[in-house]
Amino acid sequence: MRSRPGRKVRLRNTPEQLRATGVLLDEAVADGPIDLAVLFGNGRPVEIEIGSGKGAFLIKRAADRPEINILGIEWLGGYAAYAADRAFRAGLNNVRLLCADAEQVISKCLAEGSVSRIHIYFPDPWPKRKHLNRRLIKPNFITRLRGILRLGGTVRIVTDHADYFRQIRRVLASTNGLTSVRSVDAGQSESWFVGTNFEKKYAIEGRRFYALSAIRYE
Repeated sequence: MRSRPGRKVRLRNTPEQLRATGVLLDEAVADGPIDLAVLFGNGRPVEIEIGSGKGAFLIKRAADRPEINILGIEWLGGYAAYAADRAFRAGLNNVRLLCADAEQVISKCLAEGSVSRIHIYFPDPWPKRKHLNRRLIKPNFITRLRGILRLGGTVRIVTDHADYFRQIRRVLASTNGLTSVRSVDAGQSESWFVGTNFEKKYAIEGRRFYALSAIRYE
């Protein structure tokens, strides 16, 4: 979610080939309701990663947890294709990548209670005051996100931006039907490390990470 539009990545398979395999979804999928059981061909629990980038976390998660399905939503087409290429070459049949606006997918495409976990790692903090309204984590979005979670489902967020962390914490705390179960300095707990490219880069730079987790209870 902090990528530069237009930055090219190298693929071993073309986007057309990847769409033919079913790993990279046609962007038109985001135009209407998505039946996740049909999309994956089974009824396993589905997790979503918003802003999957080049797929570092998504690929590892899918490999470690073959009993779940994971849908990556990435607004840069080149990165969505790159992550799909990696998943296909790794033989992961529990991964799908969709190039789309995450807000649209969450609000219009996914059914109530259809997702077991949502991952949001290092969303763009839009640090300038005049750009704060562009931040992904805001009340209306989190209310819609809470709706697609099943009861007991979890949203997990990590950021390196202290001000954004405080905003996210306030939004989660004020959302009906969500209860915060953990809010920590992730730099003090390796169990929170998720393995994204941004995380690796920021760890080398010595940045602090802030992690939050909340569960849907009604």
